[in-house]
Amino acid sequence: MSPAKLTLEKAAITLGFVPLTDCALLVVAKERGLFAAEGLQVSLSREPSWANVRDKVALGLLDGAHMLAPMALALTLGVGSDPTPMAAPMALNVNGSSLGVSTALFDSMPPASDLTGAALKQALDRRRAEGKAPAAFAVVFPHSLHAYMLRHWLAQAGVDPDADVRITVVPPPRMPERVAAGDIDGFCVGAPWGGAIEASGAGRMLLHGAQFWPGAPDKVLGVTGAWAEAHPQTLQALLRALIRAAVWSDAPENEAELAALLARPEYLYVPAAALGRALSKANPFGLRFHAGGAGWPRREHALWLFSQMRRWGQVGPGGAAAAEAVCRPDLYAQAAAAAGVAVAEPAALAPFYDGSVFDPSEVGD
Repeated sequence: MSPAKLTLEKAAITLGFVPLTDCALLVVAKERGLFAAEGLQVSLSREPSWANVRDKVALGLLDGAHMLAPMALALTLGVGSDPTPMAAPMALNVNGSSLGVSTALFDSMPPASDLTGAALKQALDRRRAEGKAPAAFAVVFPHSLHAYMLRHWLAQAGVDPDADVRITVVPPPRMPERVAAGDIDGFCVGAPWGGAIEASGAGRMLLHGAQFWPGAPDKVLGVTGAWAEAHPQTLQALLRALIRAAVWSDAPENEAELAALLARPEYLYVPAAALGRALSKANPFGLRFHAGGAGWPRREHALWLFSQMRRWGQVGPGGAAAAEAVCRPDLYAQAAAAAGVAVAEPAALAPFYDGSVFDPSEVGD
């Protein structure tokens, strides 16, 4: 028995996930025995919504979870719930999200070859001039990359996301049916659901997360700060298993097996073929789990997410330092070294789709 197995504060743990392609590392670590190799007995709990994940982690009903990166910040700051200090010691993926519109709205837009949203603005202006109700856009949670990606993109195109459209929350697996039913005119959602909407003919994708901001923060491993402090060796074992899962999941030769694992009824319950697009290494917009520092929990990302929370009135003055401290690259680097996996702190932040560059020093506190 390894020393790690002898020193775990808690071996039997439960991790929550929402059925999205980017829950892959939890599934791989469990199904390929990587958790077990660390002495962990992990149960995975499929949750119907991000609100369930938030509440169960905060209440201690889950030890941790596949979590929206901004959700960890919101919990820490007490936005939308009681304050619960969180730790995010690993990013679970980059890329995978997509922003799109219903086929009906797309067909009303003039032809466009850029990513600026100008064509959508023209369609929305025409809709308003005709006296029609504002278009309804759905995101997966108010505190999500999806929500901030949609809001930023609309605002840059001259569309006020709080006045010119209506933004609602829909759990990711329900997004395709709501678009097909005509309840939603636009969406921002993670794989495989954006691809499912387009494949059904109900909608068209306009902007991928990898285009919006290459390497943008998406999902993280989220645990409460109290849990991390009480279970440091268990957390390190969990991170080692997930880091090894990330390396395996990024290998092109494992794409088919990974899709088959995720497709199983207890996980995504979709045809494996529907997952290939997001998992393909030939797809420049596809998911990445380890390459290019994908797993590194970047404090610059936390600050950008916090800046969007402030921009859209979700938080007041102060709080930047607390939001930044949620990211724990020290814990990630420690686990990677122990796992024998080479990682490097990512390079400078990439520019956004419009050429702008985020400067963390401008956030203030």
